[in-house]
Amino acid sequence: MKQRIFSGIQPSGTLHIGNFLGAVKNWVALQEKYESIFCVVDLHAITVPQDPEELRQKTLELAKIYLAAGVNTQESTIFVQSQVPEHTELAWILNTITKISELERMTQFKDKAKEQHQNSNAGLFNYPVLMAADILLYDTNVVPVGEDQLQHVELARTLAKRFNQQFGETFVVPEPFVVKEGMRIMGLDDPSKKMSKSAASEFNYIALTDSPEKIREKIKRAVTDSGKNIRYADDKPAIKNLINIYSLLDNVKPEEVENIYKGKSYSEFKADLAEVIVDFLTNFQEKYDKIDDKDVLNLLNEGKEKAKKLAEKKMAEVREKVGFLM
Repeated sequence: MKQRIFSGIQPSGTLHIGNFLGAVKNWVALQEKYESIFCVVDLHAITVPQDPEELRQKTLELAKIYLAAGVNTQESTIFVQSQVPEHTELAWILNTITKISELERMTQFKDKAKEQHQNSNAGLFNYPVLMAADILLYDTNVVPVGEDQLQHVELARTLAKRFNQQFGETFVVPEPFVVKEGMRIMGLDDPSKKMSKSAASEFNYIALTDSPEKIREKIKRAVTDSGKNIRYADDKPAIKNLINIYSLLDNVKPEEVENIYKGKSYSEFKADLAEVIVDFLTNFQEKYDKIDDKDVLNLLNEGKEKAKKLAEKKMAEVREKVGFLM
C-alpha cells in the first residue's frame, strides 16, 4: 500500500509563489507516489479576524488554486477542514496531553503574538495542537511542509508517541518532507524574512494573480546584495532567494542558473527572472480561469465524504481508547 501524505494551506491573505513553491509544487510531485490528502485549513485561518464572506470566497479560490496547480482529484483528496468535525474533536483530546511549556516554545506563536498583541487568543496558542490533529487523524506517514512548520510536525510526532504510550498503539508517527530550495522563499523586499501573504507591502511577494506588468515591476524593485556577482551563496541572501525562485519555476538546478548568469549584471538576471515568472503565472492563470465554481464545490463535497470516512474510523478508535461510552 502507498504511504499517505497530508498537508493544507489557510484561505487567508494573498496566495503567492512562495506558497506554491514551498507547498503545492511538492504536492503535485508527490501525489502519484503517495495516497494524498490536501486540505483547505479554514479553522486555522480564524485564529486571526476574518470577514465571513471573504473567508468563504477565499476558501473556494484556494481549492481552485490547488486544481489549477495540478492537484489531480483522481489521485488526491481535497476538502475543507471545517466540514469534517473530527478535526476539532481530536484536537480537544490532544490538548489534554499537550504540555503548556511545549506550546510556549513555538516560535510561530511568539512571532504572531507580537504581530497581533491585541488579539493573542487561545486559538493562536493552540494552533499547533489542531495541526497535530489534522495530521494524526489520517494516519499520515509524510507531511510536506516548509521549514517554518517543522517545529509543529515535531509536536505532532511527540503527541502521537505520547498518546500511543498512554493508551496503546493508535497513531502513525509522521515524518516531515521538505525540499531544501523551496522550503523558505524569502521576501523580495527583505530576504531575511519569509515571503508573506500578510506582508504590509505588496512588493514583498509575487501574488499568483499578479499581472505581467506587476510581476516585472516587483522583480525590478526586488532588493539585491552588495557587489555585482550573481552567486548562489549564503552571504548573498537576496540573490540566492531570486535564484531559488528561478530554479524552481524553470526546473533547473541553482548551480545551473549561477553558471548561466556568470559575468552578467543583476538587471539582466532580474529581467529574465521576471519573464520566467510571467510565463509560469500566465499558464497558471489560464487554467485557474477555466475552473467552474460549481465543479469545485462538487469536488470538495466528494473529498469531504472520503475524508470523513477515514476520520470517523480513526475517531471511533480514539474514543474507545480514551474511555468514552460507545
